[in-house]
Amino acid sequence: MVATEETGSAATTGFTDEERLLQQTARDFARREIAPGAAARDEEERYDRSLFTRMGELGLTAVPFPEAVGGAGFSYRAWTLVMEEIAYADMAMAVSLSVHILSQYPVVTWGTDEQKARWLPDMLAGRALGAFALTEPGAGSDASALRLRADRLGPADAPTAYRLSGTKIWITNAIEAERYLVFATVDLSAGAKGITAFLLDAGTPGFRFGRKERKLGIRADTASELIFEGAEVPAANRLAGEGQGYRIALSALGEGRIAIAAACTGLAQAALDAAARYLTERKAFGGVLADQQGLRFMLAEMAQKVAAARALTRTAAEAKDRGEPIVEASSLAKWTASDAAMSVATDAVQLFGGSGYSRDFPVERFMRDAKGAQIYEGTNQIHRLIVAEHLLKRIAGPG
Repeated sequence: MVATEETGSAATTGFTDEERLLQQTARDFARREIAPGAAARDEEERYDRSLFTRMGELGLTAVPFPEAVGGAGFSYRAWTLVMEEIAYADMAMAVSLSVHILSQYPVVTWGTDEQKARWLPDMLAGRALGAFALTEPGAGSDASALRLRADRLGPADAPTAYRLSGTKIWITNAIEAERYLVFATVDLSAGAKGITAFLLDAGTPGFRFGRKERKLGIRADTASELIFEGAEVPAANRLAGEGQGYRIALSALGEGRIAIAAACTGLAQAALDAAARYLTERKAFGGVLADQQGLRFMLAEMAQKVAAARALTRTAAEAKDRGEPIVEASSLAKWTASDAAMSVATDAVQLFGGSGYSRDFPVERFMRDAKGAQIYEGTNQIHRLIVAEHLLKRIAGPG
């Protein structure tokens, strides 16, 4: 929910004073420190770790977690305010922060007290960056098909460690991270029932980086191949029991999709504001472009899409805060918001005309960044299937 001086589009009705202060803190930081270098970082495909460190110093890396584990104790709805503000300035930094939060949620939910005490403090403070290692060459949307092996070491019924062998791809934050939540299988023939989650530290012997992905957008946030060549992980770093990993991954992704929806809303708002500003400044046909009714209609339709994305994102976040199931709501929010971001950014490029096609203006970056969001965190085709499945279950009723 980004209220800009240009549009004044987002009221904060119903938010607490603390939530408004959190939003303003994120906005001030994003526009003063993140936005000025966003284009250069994109051009150079360079991750600026100092910005992540600053987010930690401001407490933004701990926002949605309970105080009992060292978090800031804000609602998930409040967390979406942060994500919008960061993405308004730079989608790449928003994605990095979202994945960092995503890699912590399973530890908060499923971790032992010892794991939480050992793993979370540095991540909550922004001293350690997290990565969520799920995707593989043959397991993208179908996470149950992953092939990274976790071979038991020691007694079969009480292993002392696991040896990881295989490859992950498209892992956000990979090269910069210190902490990795890795999903592997203890039984290749068991499908989803064999998937198990592990906590892995950077520098573990047998673990290295492979190819760095060359991306269309979100280029300032690194994504890389991870290669496991017999990397040993102690049993104390297994998160929950064997075979619980698929459930853990799906639960975390539901939360992550709401955050990405919020980021897409912020990006879409940035594109809308840029287009509106340009139309009020650019002169043609004897007046400013904003006087053209057809262009006004385009702006109105762009604003409609931003508002719909924001509403569905907030609905999903509030459902999570109430402890309700969020699978359908998070899919609706992510699908709608990412499609809105792509549509609004594309229209912004069109409204800029030839200038929109130039890297001298930010809207071409907005369009490139938006495209990725229609693919990661589950493609939008997958989210259509999820929403349809839940709808049909409700129609069919019990049994």
